[in-house]
Formats: sequence, C-alpha cells, structure tokens
Amino acid sequence: MASWNPDHVRERPEQGYIVETSTLFSLRLSLQVALLSTAMVIVAGVGMAYLLARRPFPGRDALDILLTLPLVLPPTVVGYYLIMIFGRNGWIGKPLYEWTGFSFMFTWYAAVLASFVVSLPLMLKTARAAFEAVDSSLVKASYVLGRGEFETLFRVVLPLAKRGILAGAVLAFARAMGEFGATLMLAGNLPGRTDTMPLAIYAFTSNGDWTTAHFMVMILTGISGLLLLLANRQSRSFA
Repeated sequence: MASWNPDHVRERPEQGYIVETSTLFSLRLSLQVALLSTAMVIVAGVGMAYLLARRPFPGRDALDILLTLPLVLPPTVVGYYLIMIFGRNGWIGKPLYEWTGFSFMFTWYAAVLASFVVSLPLMLKTARAAFEAVDSSLVKASYVLGRGEFETLFRVVLPLAKRGILAGAVLAFARAMGEFGATLMLAGNLPGRTDTMPLAIYAFTSNGDWTTAHFMVMILTGISGLLLLLANRQSRSFA
C-alpha cells in the first residue's frame, strides 16, 4: 500500500484508503480542537460568568457585550478580528512571533483559538443564568455559618449551578465541533494539518466528491444531534 500524501487527499478521492485516512484525521482533529477549546471555555467562562452574575463592577455591561459579540457577529468578522489580534502582524501575534518565533496562523492551535472565541458566549450565558438562579439566601446562610466567599463558591454555588454549567459545556463543545468561518480565516484549510470536519466537508464538496462529503456530514450531524440531546436534558434538569 502506497504511503498517504496529504497533498493528494483532495485530488484522488477515488482511492478508498486516502478518503478514510482523511476522514479519520479530520474527525480526530475536530475532537481534539473541541476538547481543548471546551476545557478553556469551562475555566474562563465559569469564572467570567460568576463575576458578571455575582460581582457588580464598573463596565460590567460593556464586558458582557464584548464577550457575547462573537455569538452574533458573522464568523468571518470574528476571524478578521482574530487575525488583527493574533496574526503575525497582529497586536499580540507580532510581539509573540518576534520573541518566540511562534505564530498561530495556519496551525491547529489557531483552530482551538477560533473555537474558544466563538463558543465562549454559550458557556457565559448559560453559566451566568445558572449562577443568578442560585438562591441568594443559601449564599447568605453560608456566610453566616462562617464560610468565606471562596468556600461558599465551591460548596454552595457551584454544586447548585452545575447542571447549567454542564449544559453550557456541551453546547460549547458542539459549537466548537461545527466551527468553520473563523477557523478558515485564521487556520486555513491545509489538508493533513488544519482541515477539521467542517473544512474537510467544504473541500470535498468544492471538488465534487459528494459521496465523501455526505459521509462526513452524517458523522458530524450525528455527533451534533447527540450533544444537543445531552444539553437539552441538562437544561431541563437545571430548570
């Protein structure tokens, strides 16, 4: 069996082993990107949601709008902003490249970054609603019993809000699995390097390989449907 050349994946889809290898790579990369970005979303999103829900401070509404914007902006606009910030000549990307020689552009790390940015609002909104739904009298009772804010957070607030947080994590994972526009702009569509499932589907469709595209669409649809089912169950339990 000839060795797999990623440059030929799109050119020779009739060879079964090439198509299978490309599909498995894109599926593995999508899962890898979604898992890493969701882990980042959980850490950052839960912390920010708690601050927005429980800590009034100047500029809170402005911060909430800024963090939620990727939910309503076109993915290409989000990708444009990411390039301006993290591109090789971006506000953060340029000094990072000059100091370390590393650039996010056209790497799978860029796919993680794009997925994190577009899925963060889902966790933020869901977790904030969960925190705001926690009975404030229980929080006050914890303080009366001598527990500080940190201990109250982990012993009272998080356990009561956990179903909302889990629902947000599932939605964030599903969003990361389906991310396309911002990923395409920041990571590109490089076969064997950055072609996640949505990007691979676009490439196969553009090249007229509808059979492989249909197969990958069915896989992604099944995964997304399962994730939405889990999120709905968590949301009903939370409600």
